[in-house]
Amino acid sequence: MPTLLVKNIHTLVTMDTARRELRNGALLVRDNVIEQVGTTDELPQTADDVLDLQGRHVVLPGLVNTHHHFYQTLTRVIPAAQDCTLFNWLQTLYPIWAKLTSEGVYISAQMAAAELMLSGCTTASDHLYLYPNDCTLDDEIEAIRAIGLRFHASRGSMSVGESLGGLPPDSLVEKEADILKDSQRLIEQHHDNSRHAMLRMTLAPCSPFSVSPDLMRESAKMARSYPGVRLHTHLAENKSDVTYSLENFGMIPGDFAESVGWLGEDVWHAHCVQLSDDSIVKFGRTGTGVAHCPCSNMRLASGIAPIRKMLDHNVPVGIGVDGSASNDTSNLLQEARIAFLLARVRDCDPTVMSARQILEVATLGGARVLGRDDIGAIAPGMSADFIAINVDRHQFSGAQHDIVSALIFCQVDAVDYSFINGKKVVDRAQLTTIELPTLVEKHNQIAHQLLASE
Repeated sequence: MPTLLVKNIHTLVTMDTARRELRNGALLVRDNVIEQVGTTDELPQTADDVLDLQGRHVVLPGLVNTHHHFYQTLTRVIPAAQDCTLFNWLQTLYPIWAKLTSEGVYISAQMAAAELMLSGCTTASDHLYLYPNDCTLDDEIEAIRAIGLRFHASRGSMSVGESLGGLPPDSLVEKEADILKDSQRLIEQHHDNSRHAMLRMTLAPCSPFSVSPDLMRESAKMARSYPGVRLHTHLAENKSDVTYSLENFGMIPGDFAESVGWLGEDVWHAHCVQLSDDSIVKFGRTGTGVAHCPCSNMRLASGIAPIRKMLDHNVPVGIGVDGSASNDTSNLLQEARIAFLLARVRDCDPTVMSARQILEVATLGGARVLGRDDIGAIAPGMSADFIAINVDRHQFSGAQHDIVSALIFCQVDAVDYSFINGKKVVDRAQLTTIELPTLVEKHNQIAHQLLASE
């Protein structure tokens, strides 16, 4: 099996059980698994492939993105949706998304993945919940396999259209029997529950305002009949979301989730900005996770999720960039920085969140949310997913006294190196698996076509 040695690391942030930060660190990878971690003097001096960082880089585990809608990279900054709250924003964009094609799913997924990988992400979950024309989740899976990102693919769905009191137009919803049939097909065809798996499946009815309680229950039943298949949806994103739940189900969102079997260690919900205190306690007691998406929540004026309170109650919390039509970028390092700052603003207290704590949320926290014990840390036996950032860049000038905190306090636009499953996918800030200029050109063509008749 091939070996990789990364040596002379300025600071190696392990996120291991002792949270060690090693000066002049090194790590040895065999095939796709980390075999040894220590200082450069302690580790072997040779390997099949050697990356000498010459004391100029901080290395840390790859970041984990816990919520996204890749297809939305095609509809960023749409003028009519720039100043909307959640429900109006969705109703403005549904007609545009209805023109999405298989090619659009493929290209938009690669664009989102490229942005994520360049900003330090090595594992991502995506939530594709609409399938107009010839679109399938398989398109997205193939696109991400080609670019090399570790992937949790969510088979989303919408089944309650406007005629039944839901938010989406009837033309974009599916029959629930068809949703469940395709969900089973995707699990049996693609899901890999083995350690270090590059692809796992999630069942993800879109939201309480676009699917029926029956579909929530049946999806949970199906997911739990297969090992390692998880459940994901949107919950309590804004006040209108809470109002809808009360008016249609007679329950606040957290109680609704409980009533349909959507609490547990195999479940995570996106946003939870308006989650009640009692629901936070239930989430913590049951191990139900949350994907915190601060930029999207700010953009749509949904509020600030109480992640300090969630963490204090042992709720698994990870970071998500959310869809690129409500965040308009997919920079996970930026998302972590914003999450750090907003936690302090929400509580009017600079002690509620430290830079190292939010780095832990973005790595180990995301791993826990996705149900993984093989990513999020640099330690023997873990997947070889890690990133390197040059400490000599101008953004860190004057911050060398605490370079780890500088990763959050200072602005980092892109990583210098990224390894996923032991493979170098970013080399000196350039993707190695695709030609980015070609992708940008094709992506812009498809985006223009979607809007041509608007």
